[in-house]
Amino acid sequence: MTVGVLLMNLGTPDEPSTPAVRRYLREFLMDGRVVDINPVARAALVHLIIAPFRAPKSAHAYQQVWTEAGSPLLVHSEALARGVQASLGQGYRVALGMRYGNPSLKSALSSLDGCTRIIVVPLYPQYASATTGTGLEALYQAVSGGLVVPHLSVVPPFYAHPAYVDAAAAVARPHLDDGDFVLFSYHGIPKRQLPCEPCDDDAVCPLPSGERSACYRAQCYATSRALAAALGLSDAQHTTAFQSRLGSIPWIRPYTDEVVEQLARERGVKRLAVMCPAFTADCLETLEEIGIQLREQFLAAGGERFALVPCVNSAPEWVAGTVRLIREADGIGGRRIEGVVRSM
Repeated sequence: MTVGVLLMNLGTPDEPSTPAVRRYLREFLMDGRVVDINPVARAALVHLIIAPFRAPKSAHAYQQVWTEAGSPLLVHSEALARGVQASLGQGYRVALGMRYGNPSLKSALSSLDGCTRIIVVPLYPQYASATTGTGLEALYQAVSGGLVVPHLSVVPPFYAHPAYVDAAAAVARPHLDDGDFVLFSYHGIPKRQLPCEPCDDDAVCPLPSGERSACYRAQCYATSRALAAALGLSDAQHTTAFQSRLGSIPWIRPYTDEVVEQLARERGVKRLAVMCPAFTADCLETLEEIGIQLREQFLAAGGERFALVPCVNSAPEWVAGTVRLIREADGIGGRRIEGVVRSM
């Protein structure tokens, strides 16, 4: 029996043009798990304000990071799928599906037709309603209409799993020099999307457990701890912050742009390396928001060296790590993922 493997990521416009970006933004932002307000207000906000006015600016940003092969997120995700398929070999069929845009989840499921069991790998290290949550919701809806509903095994968040941490550390080491201060920058979410009472804005979250076991902010700090340990960083050599906030509502803090200003102007940091461990594939938020905008901000504030550490993308270590997660979800080789998470 062939086991299906579905690698699931967020998505990307088909091309870096204003019409294509506008279509993508409408699909993305009309999701109630992303913009969690009244549906009528959401439709007015997205269709009358955000899509018309933000699309040209976003298209320009995409143009700065687009490659000859296409969208970086799609290129890296497709390369990962090929690497995982080659490593798993016969007995597995690997497909890539995006929550928004192409290739869609439905097209990915079509390519897995005949697989009565599918292992789902949400390519987000930490759980958030607007990433893993919405992807799984859409996936469950997509499979529910078929005559044969496949058995789905979902790989849980791997925020501190050695399969991810070791791969991210291996990718980072060649980009870090002695004397670098490391900023772990994660995608932010509104405070109201946390499943528990948020910590103090500037406090370090405790390890995920109990009501915080599914807390995105706590999982991010757990990733930072694990990466700092793997890279041999002391507490004085790294910090954690959250980027990509939108609108005026409170988002989880501290904010990346404010932290960078403080590092350069108040703490005298001259050499900064930034890792984005909420992303497994480089995309607009890493390459443009951090690699271009934040770089300019840090250098203007007095910094001298800025290094953007690549995401794990399709690095051999991450291909091997993804295969490890899949085999553990399939009950093959090594400890179960849940046991590893509880032990961190």
